[in-house]
Amino acid sequence: MPRIEMITDKAQIPEDRHAEFDAIVETLHGVRGPFAVLMHSPGLARKVMEAGAQVRLGSTLGPVERELAIIAVAREKDATYEWAAHVRAGRAAGMREEAIEAVRHRQDTSGLEEDERDIIEFVRQLLQNNKVEQDLFDALEDRKGVRWLVELAATVGQYQYISAINTAFGVVAAPDADQLPV
Repeated sequence: MPRIEMITDKAQIPEDRHAEFDAIVETLHGVRGPFAVLMHSPGLARKVMEAGAQVRLGSTLGPVERELAIIAVAREKDATYEWAAHVRAGRAAGMREEAIEAVRHRQDTSGLEEDERDIIEFVRQLLQNNKVEQDLFDALEDRKGVRWLVELAATVGQYQYISAINTAFGVVAAPDADQLPV
């Protein structure tokens, strides 16, 4: 249950901040989840939305790669809202159930496809150890390139940020959504 009032209607904010609300509605098709919290600071909400849009829409990561990285962050942070939203998006993009279940249950990734394994391990290493092993970094750089790696790290950072908002303010997945075993 959210710890603060969720702002989901622009009547809840000062009129001079309605442009930020409208921009979020236009881009995200509504104000919900972390953005219903962030609207307590409308300028910040807009900047976070813009950064997120760049990560989601302007990145060289493919849709499955991006969503896999996001659910791996959600799993590491036990962020249930983020998990539910992005498992759904990942499935819609064609993410394999084997990858989803490996992340959900923190399973060994050696049996997954190479890209799946390496994305999950990149996120795990970065968030658990605050570093990425050189072998993994080099393999991803050789296969995907520097820009892709930068954008993967930015995706991890963006969704770690969103996880912090969700966790601090009690934003959780709906009871009927795909759940994490937390």
